[in-house]
Amino acid sequence: MQTIFCTLPSKKRIKLDYGTRVSELIRSEAEFSAPPRPIIAALVNNELVSLSFKIEISSSLEPVSLDSVVGMRIYRNSLSFLLSRAVSELFPRRKLIIGHSLGHGYYFYFNSEEEISADDLEGIEKRMREIVARNEPIVRRVISYGEALDYFMKTGHHSRVELLRFRNEAKIPVYESGEHREIGYQPLVQSTGLLNLFELKPYSPGFLLRYPSSAAPDRVAKFSDNPVLFSVFMEYKAWGKILNVNSVGKLNRLVESQKIGDFIQVAEALHNKKIASIADRIAERRGTVRAVMIAGPSSSGKTTFTKKLGIQLKVLGFNPIAISLDDYFVPREKTPLDENGDYDFEALEAIDIELLNQHLIRLLKGEEIEIPLFDFIIGDRRPSGKYLKLNRRSILLMEGIHGLNDALTPQVDPETKYKVYVSALTQLNLDDRNRIPTTDNRLLRRMVRDHQFRGHSALRTLQMWPSVRRGEDRNIFPYQNNADSAFNSALDYELAVLKNYAETLLRTVKPFHREYAEAMRLTSFLHNFIGIPDREVPRDSILREFIGGSKFHY
Repeated sequence: MQTIFCTLPSKKRIKLDYGTRVSELIRSEAEFSAPPRPIIAALVNNELVSLSFKIEISSSLEPVSLDSVVGMRIYRNSLSFLLSRAVSELFPRRKLIIGHSLGHGYYFYFNSEEEISADDLEGIEKRMREIVARNEPIVRRVISYGEALDYFMKTGHHSRVELLRFRNEAKIPVYESGEHREIGYQPLVQSTGLLNLFELKPYSPGFLLRYPSSAAPDRVAKFSDNPVLFSVFMEYKAWGKILNVNSVGKLNRLVESQKIGDFIQVAEALHNKKIASIADRIAERRGTVRAVMIAGPSSSGKTTFTKKLGIQLKVLGFNPIAISLDDYFVPREKTPLDENGDYDFEALEAIDIELLNQHLIRLLKGEEIEIPLFDFIIGDRRPSGKYLKLNRRSILLMEGIHGLNDALTPQVDPETKYKVYVSALTQLNLDDRNRIPTTDNRLLRRMVRDHQFRGHSALRTLQMWPSVRRGEDRNIFPYQNNADSAFNSALDYELAVLKNYAETLLRTVKPFHREYAEAMRLTSFLHNFIGIPDREVPRDSILREFIGGSKFHY
């Protein structure tokens, strides 16, 4: 039998028989004998694999524990699988659909959109806990394309059939537990006994499947509602009904039928209609609102949104004036440092709040100010020679990550501010149980933009992303519910456009890079889309902010 070698995290190098399963290796090695958290997967040559994976080449191996970011993603996906199994056993004629994330939970509803009863929800949770108590295996298998297509057609899983119609692999990975089977996109836990931490919470008209966070993996945190985010999702879901596309398979069918152009026009028109309605709401407070504060996470399209909002405000008789918060950065030597000792430009303290507030108050009093200009080369502000004074028609547009945080403008009367939250919250699903994370949408936007306009590699973007996400969790998401309006910048067709750029970039990430697993996850995800040529994208689209060719200047 062929012998291969495996390097463990301790740098120990061991001999293995060809085809040794990851689970067998972990059970046999002392350094894995008492992990502080359960090991639920592994990185083999930086590729994320299940514990049943067979090692066939000399490799490095690193276990993935339940409390890691990757581990918690596996846990969440496995919980959704468990929920889907319980529902299929109790209500075989009802179709459960995943909606979106809300806090540390996923929103689910039935396709009939009927209100779920308390008795039904109690029954689902009871069945889930029974399956967990029996510690039943969740088995990964590979079946033929024909068998997969036939199974999902017979069981009425049309979104999976649609997805398979545009794939042609001879072998399709699936996960099975009891009589339940689903397409395998990413590893799941090996057995149901690990899935004991969850909560089902009614959330009309559906319910939430709540789970622990990686920061506190031993408990399900107290629920904190986010009505602004939920209202955006429900609005976007209504748009999905208008467009009649809520899954990747349906989007692919439109591309195949050469009807995508009309779809894109309607999607863009809905964007413009929403921006116009936000402008109308601002106009309702004419005479009171003097500044529009625009905030959102990275790559949410804030800059293009601000430009398009300015156009709509002009239609209503305003004179919009944009002020860049970047010009109010403190000098480089006063910039706070993050936990790694690097400059933290996303911290609130990186802004000269005192100067900003002085300028805003003077402007609102009708006085003239000189707008500063921050020179990123020297790391300090310098005179711009640009003077600003507001008239009665003027309204300030201020875009920045701290716009919803009142600590940014504590000296400005709250009545004079109108706050808008912008984010890309896609309603598109891979299939009924597998959602497209909104963070993946933004990550791909950023990856393409960073390469197109900043010369960054996909590897660099992936390396920076965890720090970006931590900054969002600290500086943006806690203030979402302060918004007067929310705008969803996601476009249901955009991932099929970004695919044409991102796939090539992701191939530059190699197996010896730690980010390889994330690159392969995104590559596998994009494989489900038929590409849409960028010539179909209107020049004033928010998507142009990331791929280039915009009519706006940035």
